[in-house]
Amino acid sequence: MGSIQDSKKDSQRPTAEAIPYRGEPLPNVVEDLVVPKILNFGNPVDDDEKYWVPQAPDIWFRPLLFSVSQGYFVNLLRVRRSGILSRHRHTGPVHATTLKGRWHYLEHDWWANEGGYSYEPSGDIHTLEVPEGVEEMITMFHVTGAYIYVDPEGNAIGIEDVFSKLKSAREHYKKIGLGEDFADQFIR
Repeated sequence: MGSIQDSKKDSQRPTAEAIPYRGEPLPNVVEDLVVPKILNFGNPVDDDEKYWVPQAPDIWFRPLLFSVSQGYFVNLLRVRRSGILSRHRHTGPVHATTLKGRWHYLEHDWWANEGGYSYEPSGDIHTLEVPEGVEEMITMFHVTGAYIYVDPEGNAIGIEDVFSKLKSAREHYKKIGLGEDFADQFIR
C-alpha cells in the first residue's frame, strides 16, 4: 500500500486530460473569438458605451460575432424604453438568453425573463414588446438567417441580417473615431 506521500506525488502528475493537444492544427480553422467584459451592470455609464451601435431610439446592439460565411450573428440587444420594438419573421432559428429585464411576443403567452433562455423557430412571426416598468432589457440573441420586418398582415417592409448588422457597426465605429475596421474583429 502506498504512503500518503506517494499519493500526493501521484496527484501532482499531469493526467492525459490535462495535456494540451500537440498535433497539427486542422486546415482553415479560424481563430477563436473572445470578447471580454460585455456587460457592466453596476456602472450605467462607462467606457463600454461606445461599443453599443444605435439601432433605433433607445435601442442599441453590441456585436459579439458576425459569421459572414455561415449567415448568422450574435449580439446583445439593449432597450431602454417600453413598448413595441418590431414585428418580424425569422428565416432561421434564433436562440435568446435574457440577461436583464423581460420581454415577450404579443402572439405567444410565454415571457422571456431575466436569466431565461428562449428558442424561436424558423418561420415564426411575432411582435416584440418590452412591458411598462422595465427600465432596461438586455438580451443576447444568436440569429441565423435574417429578420424580415413585416406589417400586421405579414407583408415585408424591411430586412436585417449579418451583412446589414456588420454595415451598421462599421458606420457607427467610423463615426465615433474607432474606424470602420474596428467591427472586423467580430467577423468569422
